[in-house]
Amino acid sequence: MKVNHNRVKQARQEANLSQQKLAAQVQVTRQTISLIEVGKYNPTINLCIAICKALNKRLDDLFWPEKE
Repeated sequence: MKVNHNRVKQARQEANLSQQKLAAQVQVTRQTISLIEVGKYNPTINLCIAICKALNKRLDDLFWPEKE
């Protein structure tokens, strides 16, 4: 079974933001962003929305599983 990680890291890199800068914008630690990117932390819906706004993306762009 293929693990389907979110696309936060890709979007963050496309926006030329470091983990630290994104974390500061959404008021969490850099470690939280790192854990979200590797799929080891499930963010709250409010944090998901904040990340989407910071990266100018929609929820389904970053967090919705891709169809196989």
